[in-house]
Amino acid sequence: MHLFRTPQGPVVRHEDRHHALYDLSWDAVVARDDVRSLLLDRIKSEPVVEPPREVLAPVSGQDVWAAGVTYWRSRAARMEESKDAGGGSFYDRVYSADRPELFFKANGSRVIGPGGSVRIRKDSKWNVPEPELTLLISASGKITGYTCGNDMSSRDIEGENPLYLPQAKVYDGSCAIGPCVLISEAQPSPETKISIRITRSGAEAFAGATTVSQIKRELPSLVEFLYREHCFPAGCMLMTGTGVIPPDAFTLAHGDEIEITIEGIGTLRNVVGA
Repeated sequence: MHLFRTPQGPVVRHEDRHHALYDLSWDAVVARDDVRSLLLDRIKSEPVVEPPREVLAPVSGQDVWAAGVTYWRSRAARMEESKDAGGGSFYDRVYSADRPELFFKANGSRVIGPGGSVRIRKDSKWNVPEPELTLLISASGKITGYTCGNDMSSRDIEGENPLYLPQAKVYDGSCAIGPCVLISEAQPSPETKISIRITRSGAEAFAGATTVSQIKRELPSLVEFLYREHCFPAGCMLMTGTGVIPPDAFTLAHGDEIEITIEGIGTLRNVVGA
């Protein structure tokens, strides 16, 4: 079952049929523990509609947070980028520590949806997208769904000093999520593929893939740490880290097209704007 956010309201796709639930509030739906059962019950009495023509980011009143250094590849990349600043060992310690790295990424109004423009910082020269399995979490802390996320990052700023992480990660146009949320009580299988493709002037500039099995940390554990001292009345989104990072010689350019695909969920497409 897939849940879309549209300008008119939520739309559910189930067994290749779409049902509009425009009388429901997005925030009220996704904050619940029983999202799946609620939607299954509602679509029994709702007529079939055409697929939505316009889809928004599946985020409204939710905060978006992110977890870092959850893959071996991200650990190695961040150690390398920050070694000259003396911060290389920080990421090795985080990778093996009980406590994960968690940081705020965006509020709902700042999230870019499918087809929208993400940005690279004007004061950065080394920028990459990071494809991430992203969790939908209820107000009580239950994982109820999964979607695609793009954690845009300025690697040179973060590498200059680990304390610059918020500037490298949090800025206008730095977070994209979509195209929908897979509502499921089961976590994606370890073999689930997470892939990214970047095209420039019609030609492939970079492509890579990983699988859910490469995430080191248990997803419920990430959520437990996030919810220890935070309340999220409308629920929350949590990006779970990246295992696909372009080579050091690569940096995004204006006009690049980014496609992030997660099996069973769909493809999030964005362009790098000015």
